[in-house]
Amino acid sequence: MRKIFGLVLVFVACFGFIAVDSAFAEKIPIEEINPGFIYIGPPGDGGWTYMQEKGRQDMEKNFPGLKSFIIESVPEGPESVTAMERLIRSNKSKLVFACSFGYMDYVLEVAEKYPDVTFIHISGYKRTENVGNMFGRMYQPRYLSGLVAGKTSASGKIGYVAAYPLPEVIRMINAFTLGVRAVNPDATVNVVWLFSWFDPGKEKEAAKALIDSGCDLLAMHADTGAVAQTCEEEGVFVIGYNNDMKSFAPKMHLTAPIWDWGSMFSLIVNQVNEGVWKSDAIWWGLKEGAVALAPFGPAVAEDAKNLVAEKMSAIIDGKWDVFTGPIANQAGELKVPEGKAMTDEEIWNMNWFVEGVKGDIPK
Repeated sequence: MRKIFGLVLVFVACFGFIAVDSAFAEKIPIEEINPGFIYIGPPGDGGWTYMQEKGRQDMEKNFPGLKSFIIESVPEGPESVTAMERLIRSNKSKLVFACSFGYMDYVLEVAEKYPDVTFIHISGYKRTENVGNMFGRMYQPRYLSGLVAGKTSASGKIGYVAAYPLPEVIRMINAFTLGVRAVNPDATVNVVWLFSWFDPGKEKEAAKALIDSGCDLLAMHADTGAVAQTCEEEGVFVIGYNNDMKSFAPKMHLTAPIWDWGSMFSLIVNQVNEGVWKSDAIWWGLKEGAVALAPFGPAVAEDAKNLVAEKMSAIIDGKWDVFTGPIANQAGELKVPEGKAMTDEEIWNMNWFVEGVKGDIPK
């Protein structure tokens, strides 16, 4: 993973507040777009890459004649440059999706060499004329899953297996914690860092450590089903991520914040096909269907289901959103006043924990 701290506060200049007003005027026939995807893991990981692969397949179904290509398990380093160039040269890709945060600077490098190719970087914030960004407001279903966790945990000590200390992950932990403490004000969310997106062994070890420390429910921000499997083995409730992970934990799985990438992938293909694509930052939420909450497991109580439905409706209708004050930080200091909602810029750059999170953010 490339070092990113010190860069996260450049959101205003890089993620959508300074638009790159440029469009590719040339229409590209569907059969000539040949979208290429580079994945951080294997499509069989059961999580992050699995759902992106599902989205790619859904995209293909939407466009008869469209043929797309993948290169899986591409490290977040110079290897990603080779992978992208292979898609462009060998597969004639006129559209490339780079599907992990650490590809960001390498996408810019390749995009400069191929100005007639459209690049979409997932979860990043830097854009140029032929590079756009794509992500979802996953913090919304994260909050809803926190309501379920807070209603279900008997001890109020909840564990969270987290990938990297990036704003992407930090805001998810915060949203989840806000949901937990909305129904259980004394509960805590205890964070263990993996410093990896994809490492089933580390994920399992982290889950066991949290369970051994007394956590009776775990949540996760990692790419595989290892945490869910461990919880099933140990008889501990789990909130999954990326995909509905009930197959990994049939008895202990409660729900999961999940992705639907197909609609976003299809939007870009259509824009490239019509010659109207221009560099932008897509950040869709529950309302647009880019993110969702998986079906509830058998242990979820009816009052929790009803509360989730109420809050989901408020979010979708635009009456309320997750990061609306009052919100305090770990030290109990008020960060967001009552009734005020954080801006997208503030949410995107979040680098502090809310009250109730136990753990540090490494620098």
